[in-house]
Amino acid sequence: MLFRVACSILVGSAALATDWPQFLGPSGDNRSPETNLLASLPPTGPTVLWDLPVGTGYAAPSVAHGKVFLFHRKDTREIIEALDPATGTSRWTNSYPTSFQDPYGYNNGPRCAPLIAQGMVFTFGAEGRLSAFDLETGQLRWQRETAKEFTIPEAFFGVGSSPILVDGRLIVMVGGQPNSGVVAFDPLTGKTLWESVGEKNWQGEPMYGWPGEAPIQWKPWEKQASYASPVVANLNGERTVLCFMRQGLVGVNPTNGAVRFQRWFRARVEESVNAANPVVQGNDILISGAYYRIGSQLLRTQPDHSLKELWRGLGLEMHWSTPVLVEGQLYGFSGRNEPDAKLRCVEFATGKVQWERDESWAKYASKQPSSFGRGSFIYADGRLYALGEGGLLGIFLPGTQGCQEVARWQVPSLHYPCWAGPVLSDGRLFLRSEDRIVALDFRRR
Repeated sequence: MLFRVACSILVGSAALATDWPQFLGPSGDNRSPETNLLASLPPTGPTVLWDLPVGTGYAAPSVAHGKVFLFHRKDTREIIEALDPATGTSRWTNSYPTSFQDPYGYNNGPRCAPLIAQGMVFTFGAEGRLSAFDLETGQLRWQRETAKEFTIPEAFFGVGSSPILVDGRLIVMVGGQPNSGVVAFDPLTGKTLWESVGEKNWQGEPMYGWPGEAPIQWKPWEKQASYASPVVANLNGERTVLCFMRQGLVGVNPTNGAVRFQRWFRARVEESVNAANPVVQGNDILISGAYYRIGSQLLRTQPDHSLKELWRGLGLEMHWSTPVLVEGQLYGFSGRNEPDAKLRCVEFATGKVQWERDESWAKYASKQPSSFGRGSFIYADGRLYALGEGGLLGIFLPGTQGCQEVARWQVPSLHYPCWAGPVLSDGRLFLRSEDRIVALDFRRR
């Protein structure tokens, strides 16, 4: 785990209650140790604890210390808000002005999930404002204007990489030129501890998978920031932060930012991004993209920091969600756009597609689509819980013999786009669209 997670035993139940304090959950891999969860759904759906309209954004909520932390935007202000998980009542709010405008016409709210650690709530706004708030009161502790303090080429869709805390360092994929792609900050003060990744490690490296695999000629205007978030892993006995940059995968030493390895992985067009987080098992790392048939690669890290390619293929093409690894199998919604959407089970070790199901919508404009489109999974209590981009909630059993869907329910108040993944904490499932948040009781009675 990236940091200690508070766990408790529910009174009168064998269920394990766990916080969800960061993007993709307590261990950053879409998995939760919670148990005693719903194994199916009644026709009317689970009990709705509360359902609220919220400001715009794609940031998934985080849950810790008895609060739900929501990062959203209303009018010209980005807002961090603490809610009561049982009732949705606001405990505190703080906000600051923002002028971000998405150049492609998507909503202008923040994209990054809050990080809860060391008694603070860390947020990373759509235009690069990095902030730390007191967890109990919401008071601002410190703030950094990364877009002004670093040389950062304009991102395609605003800032979308959520920070993580590793060994007392706040690691942020800032995307600065020439060598500030990744920056570590002191979480207590906001002071810069180190800067790394960029021209020094990419210049002259081969462009793997591109015709001729010519050496990289670094450009001072090159975008570095991606929409994936850092992942921490122990590789060959070394603590390593994996940063899936726009150019590809970089492994850095969290203590000083030294680059241990890099691997070019990028679509051969300018208008492309990397957005799914790396998936790690042992010393192996899976990276995946959806732009222009780039597909996936599985890389094995060596003790000398070299990388060995185990396979590459198109069996999994992840866009903005990260697949879940369960007993050697990857489960994810593959495809760049909704008409391409396929729900797939892919063997991690080989890239073999075990099964797939078409998830494109029969009618793109349908308010209640019969399919999931693209979506996000979390794994808990032996089951896969899915949220489709149109607000369709599903329960699946993992397995290699075909898609085993147990239940589905269209959440009435949710609509396209639901691009924030589901969040599970203390038996409650929190779901967000771009303008609503819903809390469902998922405890098995």
